[in-house]
Amino acid sequence: MPPVPDPGLVHACEQRIVNAWPAPTTMLLGDWVVRMANGYSGRANSATPLAAGADLDDGMLDLIEGLFARAGLPPCVRVTPLAARGLRDRLFARGYQIRDSSFGMTVTLDDEADPAPVAGLAIEPFASDDWIKAVSGFQIAGMRNPAHLAAIVRGIRMPAAFATLSVAGEPAAFGLSVAERGMAEIGSVIVAGHQRGKGLGRALVRGLMGWAVRSGAATPYLQVDQSNGAAIALYRSLGFGIAYGYDTMVRFAPSGSR
Repeated sequence: MPPVPDPGLVHACEQRIVNAWPAPTTMLLGDWVVRMANGYSGRANSATPLAAGADLDDGMLDLIEGLFARAGLPPCVRVTPLAARGLRDRLFARGYQIRDSSFGMTVTLDDEADPAPVAGLAIEPFASDDWIKAVSGFQIAGMRNPAHLAAIVRGIRMPAAFATLSVAGEPAAFGLSVAERGMAEIGSVIVAGHQRGKGLGRALVRGLMGWAVRSGAATPYLQVDQSNGAAIALYRSLGFGIAYGYDTMVRFAPSGSR
């Protein structure tokens, strides 16, 4: 079971996520941020609470659902520990389903440490065409459009690290970190299929953790699907602990409707 979440830590992570993974369309509605990014990724295409006890009444849900409908996207709400009690049940009653459940994980590093360099790891401050193409190519179906990924990562304005880990000169693993106010998100970690099982994911994340420390961000954080036991075990072995859990809830249009 996840620990009882610290609302301050949840808020710190969730607020920084908006800047670390920016959506081309971003709107503030009361205690909520509503974001849309051509359907690329869940958190960039959802409504997210940014204040403790944030609630959604029927009028606000009507507004949010209309915004997503005009964008051609299903309405999506991230129910984090900042959301009001009872909101999840009201969303169920309105026809929403849990699409996936995730953990937010954090680790606090010794800012005096000098992490050992990772052989074959190259870090660039901006997303190159090669990085975008490679990450898109190894993604799951629905996330293979380079233009949609570019629209997000090229909107990052905080200090960033776009990492490529090569083996024998061949790019084999990729990842991203964004530093802001003492914390650094780690995300977009992906390893080429034929290179999996060789510890490259661990090496890549360790390299990004080192970049975070050198950037003055002693608290890396990340988000991971609760069903991804292998990834959770990897992050735990690197010192990350579960800070909170959340559900992503979606209401799909009835079959045959427009």
